[in-house]
Amino acid sequence: MRSIGETARDSGLGVSALRFYDRAGVLVPARVDPVTGYRWYGPEQVDEARLLARLRRAGLPLADIRLVLAGWPGRDAGLVQQLFQAHLRRLERGLAEARTELSTVHSLFDRQENPMSTLPTTQVSVPAAALAAALDSVRFAAGTDPELPALGGVLFDLDGATLHLAATDRYRLAVAQAPAEGHDGPRTQVLVPSPLADAMRALLADDTTAVLTVDGDRVALEAGDRQTAGVCPDRDFPDYRRLTQLPEGRRALIDVPAFRTALENGPVVTGEAHDGSPCALSLLTVTGADAAVCEDGEAAPDRVAVNRAYLLEALTAAATNRLLLELGTPTAPLAVRHPENETTFSLLMPVRLDA
Repeated sequence: MRSIGETARDSGLGVSALRFYDRAGVLVPARVDPVTGYRWYGPEQVDEARLLARLRRAGLPLADIRLVLAGWPGRDAGLVQQLFQAHLRRLERGLAEARTELSTVHSLFDRQENPMSTLPTTQVSVPAAALAAALDSVRFAAGTDPELPALGGVLFDLDGATLHLAATDRYRLAVAQAPAEGHDGPRTQVLVPSPLADAMRALLADDTTAVLTVDGDRVALEAGDRQTAGVCPDRDFPDYRRLTQLPEGRRALIDVPAFRTALENGPVVTGEAHDGSPCALSLLTVTGADAAVCEDGEAAPDRVAVNRAYLLEALTAAATNRLLLELGTPTAPLAVRHPENETTFSLLMPVRLDA
């Protein structure tokens, strides 16, 4: 038998931690002296204590640790693997959320160092066709989660003579831009809620010039004799420019109608979407200058798994018959780019394959 001090020394757990895990029913000593209350552990429990220490460092919940120790060593390996995979998915979701929050915090620091426009009113003229195309290119990526109101719209980012548009729901990001005239002040940003962005799009005709006015938290768009306006929430949109700074990957020029057909009729893998719901995944690979949809069992080490529905929406929003698909590593975003316009593109987060 090992004393609690010896078990603590050999396992890396403190004496107080061993007492806590005893009270919690996670690692109960083999024997407790009925008079002194002193705890004694069997030789095999030292290995369990070492395993417990590693699982706690990995952040596994106590309830799951109880099940792992109950299945140790190998009596229920299938259950243990399921617990590990579920914990890894929780950690990955938490990491994605942490990155989003830290990006928002970074944008707050940027705003302190480079304050946005403090002018009461900003007004610019934008070609209606260009603004319509930019809205069509990004609107599909706007978030719909009520718990994330900062993503529930399209960011209008006026920087000099360029109006940048961006939208994201955390799993995909789309950016576009349109020329603007009449603005020579500091950079101005406003988050236009999705319903108001849709109302703006309905006003835009190809042969008109739209006038965008930002007055505090109120934004208005006038096109011809029609106008729409609304109040924009004071939300901190992620620093989308930082999110788009990616290393160049492998590029393939695709024929969009043919590639769409390959996606719709090609093989899929049933996987888990970023929100935990089941979804159809397409496995993509780029070899040379060609992009292909591959089978699950194909030997393609650089294949990227993406939500097929999301990718089809990105192809539709691009509104062109030729696009560049850019793939990096299996964990890097997939980029959908216009071959003649590097400023309008979308990024799609890959979905992790358990295998």
